[in-house]
Amino acid sequence: MASSRIMWIEQKSGGSLKGQARIGRVLFSKTGRSIYYKDQKFQSLKGRGFKANYYDTKTLAHYWISGCKRNGGDALYTTTVEIDDDVSAEYWTDIRGLPERATSRSLTVSGKY
Repeated sequence: MASSRIMWIEQKSGGSLKGQARIGRVLFSKTGRSIYYKDQKFQSLKGRGFKANYYDTKTLAHYWISGCKRNGGDALYTTTVEIDDDVSAEYWTDIRGLPERATSRSLTVSGKY
């Protein structure tokens, strides 16, 4: 069975450093070479992306996909991120340690820059 994990998924296409972001559960292929999120399949850019590490195999759009940080510092630039309904409670409780926010479905993240 494929493993799953709650991850930060941010589109970086069109040369933009700031893209639409969300937090959701991804599935990893048995080999670990592919990541699946909803109806999208991603493969590694193998270090060849600019501020991106994966690409959508259908659209070729570039994405930054990474594990969610406990302090919420996942974005390079300030952005609002949507949190999928099915992971919200787990994200806020297990990753962020803020169970009182378990019903929150979005947050504004202060960027690194």
